[in-house]
Amino acid sequence: MKKRHDHYFNRARQENYPARSVYKLQELDSEFRLLRPGIKVLDLGATPGSWTLFAAKKVGPTGRVLGVDINPTDTAFPENVTFMVADALNPGPEFTAVLQEWKPFQLVVSDMAPKTTGQRVTDQCRSLELVEQALALAGTCLIHGGHFVAKIFMGPDVKPFTDSMRGAFEKVKTAKPKSSRSESFEQFIVGLGFKGLQKYPEE
Repeated sequence: MKKRHDHYFNRARQENYPARSVYKLQELDSEFRLLRPGIKVLDLGATPGSWTLFAAKKVGPTGRVLGVDINPTDTAFPENVTFMVADALNPGPEFTAVLQEWKPFQLVVSDMAPKTTGQRVTDQCRSLELVEQALALAGTCLIHGGHFVAKIFMGPDVKPFTDSMRGAFEKVKTAKPKSSRSESFEQFIVGLGFKGLQKYPEE
């Protein structure tokens, strides 16, 4: 039986977003005040581009958003967005060069998810691996005081992982937006106030 489209799907179509996932970031931003005018944002797993579009709107013309995904997208982005087809977790020279040019970022977000197998434990482990890699990347390019947000599949490894993040961030929270599907076992890890370098030395 074909699943009926829900309120968020229909709303996304009306508001010209390519996916309903935009409302997850919107809710997280409302709760944690992640986005503000003029900042730079790194969006990992950006395709089809809903998070990128919302972030671009929030940071405004003085801000910039770098969207990265291994898959291309047909979404048209505003001038303050650069979109790259690349593997951010196994970066080649082109992405590495762009990252060097752009950093530091005030916010790194990741909506990446593994290809699901239907085996919950396996999927959760693969999801955690993606988040660990995203966090490692964020640690190389996030400014002191910056924020990190990543989707993860709920499981027994989440709490130990969030506990391990407390040494790197002032606050670590987890949240499940109302716009997440009720049957989904996703949640979002939010690291606020990165304790890394005060500024980046010239390289």
